[in-house]
Amino acid sequence: MSICAILLAAGESSRMGTPKPLLDWFGAPLIQRQIEALIEGGVDEVFAVTGNRAEDVESVLEAVSPVISTGDRFHVVRNTDFLSGKTTSIKAGLAALPDDVDTIVLLAVDQPRPSWLIREVLESHKQIGTLISSPVFDGHGGHPLVFDGSLLCELEAITEEAQGVRQVVQAHAESVNRLPIDSPIARLDMNTQEQAAAARDLFPDPRVS
Repeated sequence: MSICAILLAAGESSRMGTPKPLLDWFGAPLIQRQIEALIEGGVDEVFAVTGNRAEDVESVLEAVSPVISTGDRFHVVRNTDFLSGKTTSIKAGLAALPDDVDTIVLLAVDQPRPSWLIREVLESHKQIGTLISSPVFDGHGGHPLVFDGSLLCELEAITEEAQGVRQVVQAHAESVNRLPIDSPIARLDMNTQEQAAAARDLFPDPRVS
């Protein structure tokens, strides 16, 4: 039984102007900070899905591997079909998960989340025993999304045409645990340099304990 996260880091980052995974995020690449937060938040293993500028991103991950954790806590999955849409990256991550996965956490690299938020969503998901959990701020759903492992087959069947994971969430709308979070961080989504700068102003410095 395990908690596994799929960290989507394959997009083109066209509006950002530079690969999002490699953005400086409080003194380290954003993808490193995201992996650290997921592990500190209670995830057993992180599967980072690369695509655009894959070699550059993977080179950074290889360099920071000893810093992130000891042991095999994170893995790299390369999606060569990333230009066909986010769904292909989700499926690539799902295909790499271990057979005993109990809980699946889904997060994109341009949605930075602190470890405390990830921990709260995971703890709520476990306590309530629901199929799907999502943080909510100001009445609107945020990320990460957390799925029970029993939904793996449904997740593997998603399509770009049916709006990806939304089709699974909608199919189980009555079983979604919507956890109120009193912080706009639950809905941060960065597509431009300006949005990244605004996000840094809201985000706690992970270097400060």
